Amino acid sequence: MALTGRTALLAALGALVTGLLLPSWAGIGAVTGAVLLGVVVDLLLAAPVRSLRITRGGDTTVRLGEPAAVELTVTNPAGRPLRARIRDAWAPSAWRPGTETAASRHTLRVPGHERRRVITVLTPTRRGDHHAHRVTIRSLGPLGLAGRQGSHLVPWTVRALPPFASRKHLPSRLARLRELDGRTSVLTRGQGTEFDSLREYLPGDDVRSIDWRASARRHTVAVRTWRPERDRHILVVLDTGRTSAGRVGDAPRLDASLDAALLLTALATKAGDRVDLLAHDLRKRVSVAGRSPNEILPAFTNAMAVLEPALHETDMRSLVATALKMAPHRSLIVLLTGLDAAPAEDGLLPLLPLLTKRHEVVLASVSDPHLDELAAGRGTVEAVYGAAAAEQTRADRRLTADRLTRAGVTVIDAPPASVAPALADTYLALKAAGRL
Repeated sequence: MALTGRTALLAALGALVTGLLLPSWAGIGAVTGAVLLGVVVDLLLAAPVRSLRITRGGDTTVRLGEPAAVELTVTNPAGRPLRARIRDAWAPSAWRPGTETAASRHTLRVPGHERRRVITVLTPTRRGDHHAHRVTIRSLGPLGLAGRQGSHLVPWTVRALPPFASRKHLPSRLARLRELDGRTSVLTRGQGTEFDSLREYLPGDDVRSIDWRASARRHTVAVRTWRPERDRHILVVLDTGRTSAGRVGDAPRLDASLDAALLLTALATKAGDRVDLLAHDLRKRVSVAGRSPNEILPAFTNAMAVLEPALHETDMRSLVATALKMAPHRSLIVLLTGLDAAPAEDGLLPLLPLLTKRHEVVLASVSDPHLDELAAGRGTVEAVYGAAAAEQTRADRRLTADRLTRAGVTVIDAPPASVAPALADTYLALKAAGRL
């Protein structure tokens, strides 16, 4: 049984009026009895809660920060009409701060033997799976003095996918890709290029591209044009260890790495290359391989949604061994990890020859722009110490990057907003240079 605020208000007013007009306790008893009678009538006429049938429908996936609509269908099998207040409870991370109360509560009327729908709009604030809790229903009587209350378990899951904010950079990179892909043929030489066509020699062309046999047949100097090879293999490796948990701004480094991986995957798929995914810390967390071009990006996005940083050091030896198994032939291996000196020197650098011997390796790291602010600090003792610490950290990162570069690795060190387009530009540059 559920008493409403109206019941308490009527009882209080009745007691006050009776105390003023009828000094005897009999009057108070009469008003109280009338209120109790109304409560009993409401309880008898309120539609039962336990017999209600509730089902869900609607969105099962949504990009982080966007709204998701989940339907509740309430079927009233009783002959009495249902006058209900409903609370659709979800985890706190399924709502924007301050919106839960308004978004999760509904008022509904369902005639007997009919059904009605209400829509709960979620706006998740974290990646991953968000699960529905109980649906609590308060069925009120016709007087609104009392009602029946109960809860139903109606399971539903909405998966919040990575937002893929860097997709705004995709059109400009695709335009550059089309220039490399034969629509506007380019002169380039090196490993990993395919012959495209012949054209007349122009001043400034590389003389090594002259086709002497074709020139003899044409009686003009002809040069070969080349285009980047298609169907190259790319392995994106996400380091989900301790360094990926460090927060840069309002989000962990892993989120920026996921965004960069999605932009590269979308671009490489359009280029006709094959892309696989590996997420690893102490062990393999996620592996996506062998998907068709239309399936790659949805599969990557879905797998990345549930990835969370692990609070321990990554086992680089196991990571490299797993990567080599997934890339048995020459590939572009993109390692999204940190540039912290100790983990790189102790874990990654000794293992690099295993990767660079056969593969082209790119390492992309998310830097903290707050270090630049700290390094410029002056005026107080605390600011000077902070500037010295920030400058030392930046120097260590530059030293680590230099050592990786000397080992044959292309290194990208950029802030969260820039790491995705920087990685896409590096991919295009490698393709134009014939290094894929």
